[in-house]
Amino acid sequence: MRYWLQKYREDYSATIKIGIPIVLGQLGIVIVGLVDNIMVGHFSTSDLAAASFVNSVFNIPILFGMGFSYGLTPLVGQFFGRGDKFRVGGLLRNSLLANFMIGLFLSVAMGIMYLNVDRMGQPEELLPLIRPYFLLQLTSLVFVMMFNSFKQFADGITDTKTSMWIMLSANLLNIIGNSLLIYGVWGLPALGLTGAGISTLASRIFMFVAFAIIFFRKQSYRRYLVGYHRTTYNTGDLKVLNRMGMMVGLQMGMETALFSISGIMIGWLGTVPLAAHQVVASISTLGFMVYYGVGAAVSIRVSNFFGRGDITGVRRATLAGTHLLAVLAISVSVFFLLVREHIGWLYTSSEDVANLVAVLMIILVFYQFGDSLQIIFANALRGVADVTSMAVISFIGYFVIALPVSYICGFVLDWGIEGIWIGYPVGLTLTGGMMCWRFYHFLRQKDI
Repeated sequence: MRYWLQKYREDYSATIKIGIPIVLGQLGIVIVGLVDNIMVGHFSTSDLAAASFVNSVFNIPILFGMGFSYGLTPLVGQFFGRGDKFRVGGLLRNSLLANFMIGLFLSVAMGIMYLNVDRMGQPEELLPLIRPYFLLQLTSLVFVMMFNSFKQFADGITDTKTSMWIMLSANLLNIIGNSLLIYGVWGLPALGLTGAGISTLASRIFMFVAFAIIFFRKQSYRRYLVGYHRTTYNTGDLKVLNRMGMMVGLQMGMETALFSISGIMIGWLGTVPLAAHQVVASISTLGFMVYYGVGAAVSIRVSNFFGRGDITGVRRATLAGTHLLAVLAISVSVFFLLVREHIGWLYTSSEDVANLVAVLMIILVFYQFGDSLQIIFANALRGVADVTSMAVISFIGYFVIALPVSYICGFVLDWGIEGIWIGYPVGLTLTGGMMCWRFYHFLRQKDI
């Protein structure tokens, strides 16, 4: 241990310095999501089950959109590593246009799904709860995409604190809105799940508007405004952003689709399994977002080193991130085991739901290693812009392996929701292993 601390001390320090604001910002979102589910769950089990379905469905476009915007980070990181601030500003301008168009496309796609929501096999009694919440989530998609452009630009230049403060402020706004609208206070009606949706929409609008104001007024960003104002929208930048963004978006979208499609399958089992799935899925994002903060920091550092042609720096940054994530995965797993018997009661008063949550938490622990492994090497591949292979590996791991395993164990073997969840550790671990092999194969080619 002392050897690793001495050899990688500077790398650990740099990764933590960049990653902590990302982790805090992402944890803020997770905590708000947990609070949403706790407050909605105590309002009614039906509202919690409806939230599970809508969130499962919207995780696909939101994570795809987030992944699409991540294509900007390694490009900005590489030009930032070379000191080319003009190109960084120009990339941001074109990224805003690309993300806006993707936001519109996703909104239309989800609008079509909304028109067919009654055909998706969900319990009939949940549809009046699902529809208004669905529309509120749909309205927020464009604002999420526009905010992501600013966030990934800031991350690429290693300014992760600005995004953190904006996200934490938005989360506070969301919590206040939930308190007012879910149960109804100060004479306001008790809107339940719809109130949570209104609060989420308001917080997402706030994030975009706040970052836009900061970008045009913050002193440290003025060096990038020259490139932003003087660069025109051009097919060259848009092609690069779309190629990078589509591959990263597909990778993240496919991972999310694994959980979302399995969430729809769990809806076939009834309201109690669906509610339990929502509880454990929301808890699982706690580990994911912590891992993601470190993974994003690795991607930023890798892209900076790769832009300078420093392959040794790329290797060190990735190894340091792997060590940090291993420690985090062990810590998160211990925490999950300690709280598994009690965590369900925070969300619901239903004994059936709470007991099922305790069972699923054991499976959740088993996929922490695979989750952290695929996050670190997906971000490392993103940092060196090897995004096509990353997307292909994700397709194999999630759709060819994990999803069939979930269906077979859940329905063919009749293991129910526990069987569906078994597909997660299998798919994530194999995906992480394949990405690890590809990353080091890519670096060996660069060393030649």
